[in-house]
Amino acid sequence: MTFRATVLTLYPEMFPGPLGSALAGRALREERWSLDAVNIRDAATDRHRTVDDTPAGGGAGMVLRADIVARALDPHLDARPVLAMTPRGRPLTQARVRDLADGPGAVVLCGRFEGFDERLFEARTIEEVSIGDYILSGGEMAALVLLDACVRLLPGVMGAPSSGVEESFESGLLEYPHYTRPVEWEGRTIPEVLRSGDHARIAAWRQSRSEIDTRLRRPDLWERHIGARVGSPSGARQRTEDDTV
Repeated sequence: MTFRATVLTLYPEMFPGPLGSALAGRALREERWSLDAVNIRDAATDRHRTVDDTPAGGGAGMVLRADIVARALDPHLDARPVLAMTPRGRPLTQARVRDLADGPGAVVLCGRFEGFDERLFEARTIEEVSIGDYILSGGEMAALVLLDACVRLLPGVMGAPSSGVEESFESGLLEYPHYTRPVEWEGRTIPEVLRSGDHARIAAWRQSRSEIDTRLRRPDLWERHIGARVGSPSGARQRTEDDTV
């Protein structure tokens, strides 16, 4: 089954963009996934190809019309979920990305201006998704992020299947730090445990560092991981000499 992505946007020329390069681009050429960019303006009915109007109740900016977006969207409704990239959506998680990658693909709506007429979400089954607590010029960059996160998990895209398993967020923790040659650089050495060849010690060190870094850098993730209060040291191992960089 090929992962099919359909992106509805006012700027179809932005696709595939970065998705045409590196791993995603190679997978696209190998037909492990497909991408179709649809111009929302093609669904407009007036000679100016108008897709937006002033907000009801007044205010700055413009709002994408529900009737125009729905007309552009409806021909692409199928078994795939419809996702609207918007800062009002639920935060995108690795678990949701994995669910999407395991499915038939996605139809992605890219907002612009002040966003979509709310009646669109009342009339169609659409999942609103946010990639972070900040504002972009439009949903296109967010759609690129979403699709890249999905495509890299498709079978055969990454060289080693395990590459997508031992990563940040997969186990609820941040990933442990990585090192490579040279052994010494600017007076800093690779931790001895990683050079020991003792796989049990290495695994324990990596787990410890994942726990420590998550607790210090992302207390929200740590709280969810241990089911305790934010900042609780319970369950976290303290640094040892092997932790020294």
